[in-house]
Amino acid sequence: MSLQDASPKTVTVSDVQLLMKKKDEIEAQIKAYYEVLEDQKGVGMNEPLVDVEGYPRADVDIYQVRTARHSIICLQNDHKAIMEQVEKALHQLHARDKEKREKDEAEAQAEARRQNQPLPQPFARVNAVTPGSPASFSGLQVDDEIVEFGSVNTRNFRSLQNIAMVVEHSEGKPLSVTVIRGGEKVHLGLTPKRWSGKGLLGCNILPLQR
Repeated sequence: MSLQDASPKTVTVSDVQLLMKKKDEIEAQIKAYYEVLEDQKGVGMNEPLVDVEGYPRADVDIYQVRTARHSIICLQNDHKAIMEQVEKALHQLHARDKEKREKDEAEAQAEARRQNQPLPQPFARVNAVTPGSPASFSGLQVDDEIVEFGSVNTRNFRSLQNIAMVVEHSEGKPLSVTVIRGGEKVHLGLTPKRWSGKGLLGCNILPLQR
């Protein structure tokens, strides 16, 4: 497992665990080869393998020592490379965790600001909804307090005639309706249209005193 196998955005904790396992395996192999050298009169990595007269030493297995030394050098290079991969992977994980943490904090702060914002002042209240009507199908409920009905809102509402005009010009077209229900804003889609009852909505709306 190497970082070349996956892009930075796909590095996972599992990937790091695999790299760490590989690192541990390499370290175990290096330790085993050092034990081989120790068994060979403790020659280590640098002790000469020839005697004072230049002949191969008879008290050690020259081939075994050279093989162990070569393997240790190769494994140390592998160990260095794997540690660089571990470092990069951990850096990417920490960076992604930090990014996620900052995003979560920003979203929490935004939500807190939304919660602390005062609800808009409603201008009308629903006091009747006929079952099977367009209003009923939209999810409108009795006692919903209207803060937006199509283009009509708290700032430009003057009378129920404002709503009537919007309804008249929006037959068959979905309207965005926002109400306050249980202390929270609820967004609905209401399409005025002909139905078996009276009018295009099938609900009764009363203006609120302001």
